Amino acid sequence: MQRTERAQKRLPVGLDDVLEAARRLDGVAIRTPVFTSRTLDERVGGRIFLKAENFQRGGAFKFRGAYNKISSLRPGTGVASYSSGNHAQAVALAASLVGSSAVIVMPRDAPEQKVEATRGYGAEVVFYDRYSEDRDEIGRRLAVERGLTLVPPYEDPFVMAGQGTASLELLEEAGPLEALVVPVGGGGLIAGSATAAKGTQGGIEVIGVEPEAGDDTRRSLAAGHRVKIAVPRTIADGLQVDAPGELTFEVTRLLVDQIVAVSDEQIVQAMVFLFERMKLVVEPSGAVGVAALLAGLVDVSGRRVGVILSGGNVAARRFAELVSEPSG
Repeated sequence: MQRTERAQKRLPVGLDDVLEAARRLDGVAIRTPVFTSRTLDERVGGRIFLKAENFQRGGAFKFRGAYNKISSLRPGTGVASYSSGNHAQAVALAASLVGSSAVIVMPRDAPEQKVEATRGYGAEVVFYDRYSEDRDEIGRRLAVERGLTLVPPYEDPFVMAGQGTASLELLEEAGPLEALVVPVGGGGLIAGSATAAKGTQGGIEVIGVEPEAGDDTRRSLAAGHRVKIAVPRTIADGLQVDAPGELTFEVTRLLVDQIVAVSDEQIVQAMVFLFERMKLVVEPSGAVGVAALLAGLVDVSGRRVGVILSGGNVAARRFAELVSEPSG
């Protein structure tokens, strides 16, 4: 525990930052429910607690980090960001709540439902090609040209701290856990989650889950440094990241115990399970944790385990297409 505390003091985000974010979000973010399933417990052999961030404002955990960051800025500060969808909606919503404007850079192939939701919250959307253009560069250029403050999807201490409040709530409601399973994209959620978990329960194991096609964090941990891959092609559009963030990787490298990867087929199987057995609609990125459990990639036998269901932003037609495909 002492080593963990010393490590957190050197990191870009610490437990105090997560606790402060929780105070800032109190009464603004939804304290999302924690679900259990006897069928799931029997299937995997453990006691599983699912934190349903698909019920969060904007449909995903991203609202936590976006609001924590934007509400810390001078009132009326315009913001810019880049996102495949969930962070875009979160920034747009958070900006509207504090009376600010938002410009979001989104990939041309982003789910239409996410694009329309982002516009619905009042943000301007600027498109780019995720396979040939650099969204970070475009977002930074826009911010400079228009005099806006950039709100990155994960590379920011306020964003990471806000994301960590989901795990903080899960631990408060479920009680002591032996492991925490978290989706991994750019690393904001797992960085914040690991900070919250290790800061409150030093012995807890923190496990990240990526899509097989986008296992940049798993490769980076194995290599001991950040590894960049080709932009992954996966149904988990929220996890289509080609490299972990610089700040988030600092935290992941020290506080995360393991990263596993799931196939698109395993993700769909988890979505089907959550829908049929628990009546939960979860998007592909949000289902990776349950996918890892159902596939036996994480040892949960006889253990109390928390899982973050990170979002539910999937259009009805797309959801139907995915869950109706043969599972092989």
